[in-house]
Amino acid sequence: MIAMQYKIPLPVDYEMSIIRQRVQTNGHRTDGFRYLALKAYLISEKGKYGNFSNLYAPFYLWNDHDGMNEFLLNGPYDAILHSFGWQHVNIGIPLNIQIKHNFSQARWAVEITGRIPQTTSLNGFGAKLIEQLPKTQDAIGEALIYNPDKWGFSRFAFYEQLPEKWSDEAQRLTQLNAYPSFEVTIYEVIHVSQ
Repeated sequence: MIAMQYKIPLPVDYEMSIIRQRVQTNGHRTDGFRYLALKAYLISEKGKYGNFSNLYAPFYLWNDHDGMNEFLLNGPYDAILHSFGWQHVNIGIPLNIQIKHNFSQARWAVEITGRIPQTTSLNGFGAKLIEQLPKTQDAIGEALIYNPDKWGFSRFAFYEQLPEKWSDEAQRLTQLNAYPSFEVTIYEVIHVSQ
């Protein structure tokens, strides 16, 4: 599997209903896309849930690199290029994936990103990271991704209802000595393709 996301920053006064309408009109185009395990169409809005900016940030989980290549290099991604210009596409290696059968009901996503600190050994790092991140008992999907090119990680937890105590989890994470720098972004999921 391969994870992929591009985060398109939008102006602070951008009318996010434009993105909602775009996804309502075009989101079905990735339903059943070859080798796509899932695509969550994500948006964040400045000032809501502690978010600092307006973002359009679709998250993909590919079963095979052929699907990602088809999407990026054979036409579908051109719609992003034409509407938003050249974007940096983040690629990650799944470390832990848990997707429940009702994933299509996801309406919220909480992303925690952080850096993987320089160390003399990465032996057991994955298990340690999973143990120290906030638990996601009510999540209907979870994807923990790392990128050894940038030595960073992202953990996406997907929910039908946004957990009331997400800020408590973020507070707990800030107290972990091993991962002092991180960001939490709360996204609304406006469409799911599988």
